[in-house]
Amino acid sequence: MTKDRAASDRLVHQGRGIQRLVEIMARLRDPATGCPWDLEQDFATIAPYTIEEAYEVADAIDRQAWDELRGELGDLLFQAVYHARMAEEAGYFAFDDVVATVSDKMVARHPHVFGEESRDKSADEQTRDWEAVKAAERAGRAEAGVLDGVAAGLPGLTRAIKLQARAARVGFDWPTTDEVVAKIAEEARELVEARDSLTQDEVAEEMGDLLFVVANLARHLKVDPEAALRGANTKFIRRFRSIEAALARDGRRPEDSDLAEMDALWDAAKAAERAG
Repeated sequence: MTKDRAASDRLVHQGRGIQRLVEIMARLRDPATGCPWDLEQDFATIAPYTIEEAYEVADAIDRQAWDELRGELGDLLFQAVYHARMAEEAGYFAFDDVVATVSDKMVARHPHVFGEESRDKSADEQTRDWEAVKAAERAGRAEAGVLDGVAAGLPGLTRAIKLQARAARVGFDWPTTDEVVAKIAEEARELVEARDSLTQDEVAEEMGDLLFVVANLARHLKVDPEAALRGANTKFIRRFRSIEAALARDGRRPEDSDLAEMDALWDAAKAAERAG
């Protein structure tokens, strides 16, 4: 934090750029004059907000809400500044160290842009080069296992994709989607056959196995399963709202209808989307 209070006030109220935000964060965490709520927080309590802000960025992009995206990116940036401020208070590192680290990483991982390597490569070739550099970095961090370093805090489907991709790089993978689809059918069949004899924990485990293989199919098809599921959620909301609107025209609500009628209204909404 700027030691001169007048200079700090000028930066907070009139400044521009990242240093203004860094100063605002420092003032919020000032033990004497800061915000009581902000002072109570630590890495663990702020982490859920960081994840939430990242999802809100993704949501704005999905909706092409570009005016909202500006604000959501700011909220996400604030999360990085927040964590960096707490790290500086603990003596771990400062925000400038975060910037230096990611800058060094980007330069090192793009020798075809910042070095002497040729840019004449396909996207797949560049991806393989990127993974090779990351593997070297993991080796430098003494991560011996193939699956080491895949963050446990990632969303389940995203982490499944990353684990599977790591294993695939050493040859542990189905050669085509046919084997993956067959495995999905097998897992689904086992789950249905055993649902009446399994404990709830065992049902959950079997469901996890099924979802893991579905994620594998998404990886083989080069589909982001999280994005695909978000899209399916959005579509479900849109079509169910069409059901609600259709019933409302008769002065009714979904609970006044039945499955057969709502299913017919769903099909009508789907047909209208395809026709439009």
